[in-house]
Amino acid sequence: MWGFLIRRILGGIVILFIICAVTFMLFYVAPGHNVAKLACGKSCTPQTVAQVAHQLGVDKPVWQQFAEYLGGIFAGRTVGQNHCPAPCLGYSFRNDQPVLETILGRLPVTLSLTLGAVVLFLIIGVGLGMLAALRRGKAADRFAMGFAVLGGAQQIFVLGPFLLFLFVYSTHLMNVPTYTPFFDNPLKWATGLILPWFCLAIITAAYYARLTRSTMLEMMSEDYIRTVRAKGMGNANVYVKHAFRGAMSPVATLLGLDIAVLLGGAIITETVFDLPGVGQLAATSVQDSDLPVMMAVVLLGAAFVVTANIVVDVVYAFIDPRVRLR
Repeated sequence: MWGFLIRRILGGIVILFIICAVTFMLFYVAPGHNVAKLACGKSCTPQTVAQVAHQLGVDKPVWQQFAEYLGGIFAGRTVGQNHCPAPCLGYSFRNDQPVLETILGRLPVTLSLTLGAVVLFLIIGVGLGMLAALRRGKAADRFAMGFAVLGGAQQIFVLGPFLLFLFVYSTHLMNVPTYTPFFDNPLKWATGLILPWFCLAIITAAYYARLTRSTMLEMMSEDYIRTVRAKGMGNANVYVKHAFRGAMSPVATLLGLDIAVLLGGAIITETVFDLPGVGQLAATSVQDSDLPVMMAVVLLGAAFVVTANIVVDVVYAFIDPRVRLR
C-alpha cells in the first residue's frame, strides 16, 4: 500500500508541475497579455509600465520567470518591494495583498458551502437511489427517477434566483444568505447557508440518485449476491452488507471529484448568493484581470482534484474488498 501511495503522490506532483507550467504560460506569456500594464493600470505611461515590469521581473526571460515563480512556492521570493514568504503565490494586482492570504481568507466560506452541500446531496441522492433500486418499477422508483430528471435539468443560475425569490423576497420565510464563522455562531452559520446548500443539493443529488440506482441494480444481479441469498441471508444484510458496499465504488469516484471541484470554488453558486468564497474571488479576479489570483485559484483547484483522486483510490480498497492497492 505504501508503495502505491508513494507512486500516486509522485505522479500527482508531476501533474501539478505540468499544470503550473501550462497555467503560467497561458497567463503570463500568452500573446496580448502585458502583465506589467495589467498590474499598473490603464492610466500608466510607457515609462511607468517599464518600471513596473522591472519590479515584477516580467522583463526577464520566460524560463527565469517560471523558475522564480516555482521557487517562490517552496522558498519564497521578492515581488516588487515586497518579500513574499513560502509558499508564495505572488501579490494581487488589485489590492497588493499576498494571494495566498487572500485565498485563505475566502476558503472557510467555500469549505462551509461544500460541507453542507455534500452532506445533503449524499443523503438525498444515495437515499433516493437505494429506494428506487429496492422498489424497482414501483411508485417509489418512478418518484425517485422523476426527481432525478427534474433536478438534473436545473441550472444553478436559474434555480438559485428562484429560491431567493420564493423564500427570501416573496414569502420572507428566510433571510438573505450570509456567511457567519461556525465558531462565532453555529446556528447562524447553518441558517445563513441553508438556501445555497439546498440549491446545490437538489441539482447534484439527481446524478447520485441515478448512479446509485443503476449500480445497486447491477450489484443485485451479480453471482455472489445470488450465492449469499441461496445461503439464507436476509434481505437487509444482502442490500447493506454486500450490494450497497459494492455499489459505492463509482459513487466514491464521483464524490471525490465533486468535493474537489466545490473546494476549488463554486463560482456560480457563490456569485448568485453573493457569498465571499474562492469561487466569487475567481470571478472577480477575471473581471479585474488579476493574473496572480487567477493562477493561484487554478492551481488550488488542480491540487484539490489530484488529492481527491489519490484519496478515492485508497478508499476503494476499504469499500470494495475485490480491490487491492499495488
